Amino acid sequence: MAKQLAEQKQKPNQIMTIDAKDCIAGRMCSHISKLLLQGHHVRVVNAEKSMISGNRYKTIEEYKEYLTISSATNPIHGPLHPRMPDRILTRMVRGMLPKRKSSGITALKRLRIYIAIPPEFKNTKLETFEDSKIRKPASYFITLGELAKQIGWKGLDSYE
Repeated sequence: MAKQLAEQKQKPNQIMTIDAKDCIAGRMCSHISKLLLQGHHVRVVNAEKSMISGNRYKTIEEYKEYLTISSATNPIHGPLHPRMPDRILTRMVRGMLPKRKSSGITALKRLRIYIAIPPEFKNTKLETFEDSKIRKPASYFITLGELAKQIGWKGLDSYE
């Protein structure tokens, strides 16, 4: 992986398409944030198929508790919590970037996250990070799509 990142470091402004299927979301997002800070344009597909490790029910309950956090004076003023898988992943990457510095702001503008695979990316080469792939059976994880459905996402608008 270090060799792969070193090769990518030499070629900035490269457009990378990453497949999030069966990848642990946190590990994948940390790699994505490093690539963005190096100057790469990153597109992530299959956001709803990325995985979150841990107990399925405990993860859902913790996220539902997170959704109850709001402003004391007027809840409309935020914070606004994402419910779509692509927005959740965007927020995860944003948390790993220096979002108030100009480098972090421009890095976040180079990120695009998609649900499923859009038709314009069907024939592109999809890359993955080997150290972020799941190594246990899928029953030890919950997909981001399942979590999103539990907290209010209406579902997938298919590209077909």
